[in-house]
Amino acid sequence: MSADRRVERHALVVGLRPEHRERYLELHSQVWPQVEQTLREANVTNYSIYVFGDMLFAYYEYVGDDHAADMARIAEDPVTREWWTHTDPCQVRIGEEREPGALWQPIDEVWHLS
Repeated sequence: MSADRRVERHALVVGLRPEHRERYLELHSQVWPQVEQTLREANVTNYSIYVFGDMLFAYYEYVGDDHAADMARIAEDPVTREWWTHTDPCQVRIGEEREPGALWQPIDEVWHLS
């Protein structure tokens, strides 16, 4: 990444179905290597998922030039799509639907220390 490239910070939230909590945590104790590689190839860095009660919060930094195109590339990856067949049943949309059809909904940054 060049020094002048802008880093976009993204945060998302989703509910965690209590009956699937242990399965979700188990899956994320060993994320499939191809899923991680696909994220890297799509210019995603510093990806973290946090759990708090029945909520999951995700944070990542995007260092590419076309976020929408790179997110589409991730969604088209067959291994990632298979991964989602295991993780999606563990999740439930919460709050307002800001991104139609998506489980994970974007949340607004209110402050950042740089």
